[in-house]
Amino acid sequence: MTFDDGPSPKLTPMLLDMLKQRGIKVTFFVVGQNAAEYPDILKRAAAEGHEIGNHSWNHPQLTHLSAAGVDSQIEQTNAAIRAAIGHNPVLIRPPYGATNAALDRRFNEQYGLKVILWEVDPLDWKYRNSARVEREILNQTKPGSIILSHDIHATTVAAMPDTLDALLAKGYKFVTVSELIAMEKSPPAKPATVAPKAGTPAPGSAAITPPPAPSATPASSDHNTPPPPASPTPSVPATEGSAAR
Repeated sequence: MTFDDGPSPKLTPMLLDMLKQRGIKVTFFVVGQNAAEYPDILKRAAAEGHEIGNHSWNHPQLTHLSAAGVDSQIEQTNAAIRAAIGHNPVLIRPPYGATNAALDRRFNEQYGLKVILWEVDPLDWKYRNSARVEREILNQTKPGSIILSHDIHATTVAAMPDTLDALLAKGYKFVTVSELIAMEKSPPAKPATVAPKAGTPAPGSAAITPPPAPSATPASSDHNTPPPPASPTPSVPATEGSAAR
């Protein structure tokens, strides 16, 4: 799961309580202004194992800004996150998913940030209806999905207990986006060679099949009417589980 636009002083702590009760780890893509105003919430989220990503300083469409404007959005937000949790983020979600190849390359080369979009969007920013949020997430989620949601909307946070419990009941496992990426990069386990006993025919090899790698569950879309979304960044090949947006 991924949550955008926070932290909210009231709703994000409520969401953190829900996640802690269930042992679920998610990724928060935070707006720099909010991060600077509520650093203790970021500190708590990081201490409880959640990942913090950059979602710009005040939610503009980055493709419409000058190079200096983009730098200001990224650097101010990185500074607010660093002040709260002690290190820079490694992920960025551009507001509205609006990016391009040149920006993606710049985020990576200049700031060490990987662009993360999403596969599942319940449009919780548009339809403030908890039952709809739950239904859309459950209908759209597949193993390896990155789910987009927003922890600044009361209807979204209210939908989370039933949504999370239903995903858990289906066998999904939740990981942060960076954990999901690492799982996708992990090489397949090599077969173990079994040494023959003396006097037995030529050795053979016994493949030890590892258990299926768990996958992650992700989050939703942005609170202002977005421009046509960019194609989502391919997520990790699906395994048993879900991801974060």
